[in-house]
Order: sequence, then structure tokens, then C-alpha cells
Amino acid sequence: MTSPTRSPKETAVAEGVLEIDRISKRYGTVRALHEMTFDVRAGELFGFVGSNGAGKTTTMRIALGVLAADGGEVRWDGRPVDLATRRRIGYMPEERGLYPKMKAREQLVYLAQLHGMSAADARRATDGWIDRLGLDARRDDEVQKLSLGNQQRVQLIAALVHEPAVLVLDEPFSGLDPVAVDLMSEVLREQANRGVPVLFSSHQLDLVERLCDRVGIVRSGQMVASGGVTELRESGPVRLVVDGADADWATGLPGVRVVATEGGRTTVELSEGADDQEVLAAALKAGPVKEFSRLRPSLAELFRNVVSEQGAS
Repeated sequence: MTSPTRSPKETAVAEGVLEIDRISKRYGTVRALHEMTFDVRAGELFGFVGSNGAGKTTTMRIALGVLAADGGEVRWDGRPVDLATRRRIGYMPEERGLYPKMKAREQLVYLAQLHGMSAADARRATDGWIDRLGLDARRDDEVQKLSLGNQQRVQLIAALVHEPAVLVLDEPFSGLDPVAVDLMSEVLREQANRGVPVLFSSHQLDLVERLCDRVGIVRSGQMVASGGVTELRESGPVRLVVDGADADWATGLPGVRVVATEGGRTTVELSEGADDQEVLAAALKAGPVKEFSRLRPSLAELFRNVVSEQGAS
């Protein structure tokens, strides 16, 4: 069995931080980005989420130097990103970025050499990743003849084959079946364990919540929320689930809004300063309480709240 030139599970990279600092971009009168700011730290998986057109791909392209920003700066390890640094970035675009009539292995070896690898190292690394991602039987197929899922695997190898110091992946899980999603998740975690900062966008919010160390939510070209998944889920209004009498007990309680009811199970949202113990006391006054717990929203619910705020503004 062949393996990449260096095992991604064993070889560490020099630690560094990718910084996106107040990046702005306009297309004519359309504001694509406005002072977009965040960082991706060494050994971290950072999920970049937002609606279509929110600015995720534009941000990634500016980080790569494909687009020029109108303002702001991209830094790697404290220094402005230059051409030499960009060669160390592994990029996976959302759209197909491969030569359709070129054979998969031949193309990957070629791309590795473009990043400065010798022919021998490029072949060894390519063969290792082809084996790792289960493409050995398709290595000599033209890319256009591969399934969409296998094309996605080839694109991932193209981002990994030159042993990048940073990974920037635009919708890497698109078109993958559950087994392939698990495999790609494992590979990305291995890269983070080596110390590689991994930035990726995805609309699969349950996957982002499960996989990422930190998440950034983008709206209209701005970062509107970022942090650890647990931190984000604990932010915002407090919601409580009370299983007891019907919801009449909550009517008129100051700072309390009934969000949902199902039989004796009531979900309420507390305004800032409202006392959860007063809520419990009111519920107990109405009858026995079988459950009294805090409800933490999923990442998908947080995202929907952000989108609804956009629509209301």
C-alpha cells in the first residue's frame, strides 16, 4: 500500500493563524463584503456558514488572491499573504476546478508539481491520497467520467496533495454520500490535528455543528456571530421547557413569552433580566412539574434566527 509522502496523521506543520482583517469588496453598487473579520487558528476546523450570496466565496477568493479586496488585509502568521504563502494554501472551489478530459491521477501529479513538488514526490503523494480516499479503481479515468462524488474526492486530493499549511474549502461535502462525508470529515480532522488551520463553508449545519471547533455566521457580507458551537448555542435569549400544567400559568408573567405548547409541555422565552426561578414557581403553583430545563438551540436554529433578523431589518 502506498501512502502520502508524509503521513497526515503523524507530521505536524508549523503553527500559524490565517487572519481576515476588515476585508471589504464591492461589485459596482453592490456591497459584497463589509469589514469582514475573523481568524482561523492552527489546528482548528472553522465552519463558515451563511445564505447563498452572503459573501463566503468572495472572502475565500480574496484570501487566495484570486480577487482583490477594496480594503482590509489577509495575513498568515502575522504577515500579509504573498505569492509564496498562497502556494502553501490548499484550495477546493465549490465549482469544478479540474480539467475534465485529463485522467485523475495524471492531473493530480501535475497539480502537485505546480505547487513545487518533485515529480517523484508528486507521484508518491498522489498515489497515497488516491488510496486513502478510495479512488484506486478510478485513478486512470478521465475526470468527466467520474461520478460527482468521486470528482469531489479528486478535488479534495488536489487541495491536499502538496501538504498545504492552510486549507480553504468551499462546500467540500456537496454531492457526497454519508460514507464519503464520514471519510472526508476524518481527513479534515487529521489535517487539523497536524496543526493546519481548516476553513470550510457548508450548508449542512448539522455536520458543521458536529465537526467544527468554531463557527462564523455571515450575513450580507459581514460576520454577525462567531465562536465555539457551545458558546453560540448558549448565547441569545434563554428558553425553558416546562412539562406540567397547560400554558395558562405563563400568561402575564413579566418578561416571559410562550414560544410553543404541546399538551402540558410549554416552551417559554425569557427577556433579559427575567428570573427563571419565578417561572418555576408559577408553573409549580399551577400543578406538578415533571420537567424544567433550559433549551439550547441547534446551529440550524441559530442560523434561521440570523436570517429572519435580516429579513426584518
